[in-house]
Amino acid sequence: MSCKILTIPCLSDNYAFALHHEQTGRTAIIDAPEAGPIITALRQAGWQADELWITHHHADHIDGTAALRDAFPDLTVVGADADAHRLPPLDRAVAAGQSFEFAGERVEVIDVSGHTVGHIAFHVPAAEAAFTADSLMALGCGRLFEGDAPMMWRSLSRLAALPPGTLICSGHEYTQANARFALTIEPGNDALRDRADRIDAARRAGEPTVPSRLDEEMATNPFLRAGLQTVKDAISMSHASDAEVFAEIRARKDRF
Repeated sequence: MSCKILTIPCLSDNYAFALHHEQTGRTAIIDAPEAGPIITALRQAGWQADELWITHHHADHIDGTAALRDAFPDLTVVGADADAHRLPPLDRAVAAGQSFEFAGERVEVIDVSGHTVGHIAFHVPAAEAAFTADSLMALGCGRLFEGDAPMMWRSLSRLAALPPGTLICSGHEYTQANARFALTIEPGNDALRDRADRIDAARRAGEPTVPSRLDEEMATNPFLRAGLQTVKDAISMSHASDAEVFAEIRARKDRF
């Protein structure tokens, strides 16, 4: 699949994404925090929005939907059937575990409940990308507003099973703060310290820190590493279950 992915800053720290299939010219937008920056980015690229894929119901991921429909009257809006009652009107409702076709390519729908119940991620194998919004994030994961720690751990484990080179296209620019927290869990992790330095340099230059690669998340993100014995030992939970360790790390981040 020959495609391009645009990272589109929105609001104060949100990201939307545009996935453009070069052979067909079709473009999918993932999440709509606000319409203006998305429309501007598409016009600059010379693209039309054909589909909008919504990950979850929070306002900072859906508030631009109506204006995008106005700008692109043929827009097809896709979202989770289980969450349809609190999403904008959907043209296509999908369920976790299902797949659908975009520009002739398979899009896998993954249940990533935890931040919200009914949150989904979109994995496009041919593009080597997963659009994870507020589930797996760069060096972090979303707060548990509706789900619980075991639920989120199961969701992150599903994403961890994707191919290592998968681009993780997450929904916020939280990476610098996430790095500072991650270093409190694994201060001796050389890969993490190197990544933190690169993140600081990117932010000084005004550059986004997402997308990130899954293999880099596996090496540095404490929420994905909760099952490792070295991490369990580091937080004095050597004999705890993976989900219990994840819960403790999430609780520490909430207090950080």
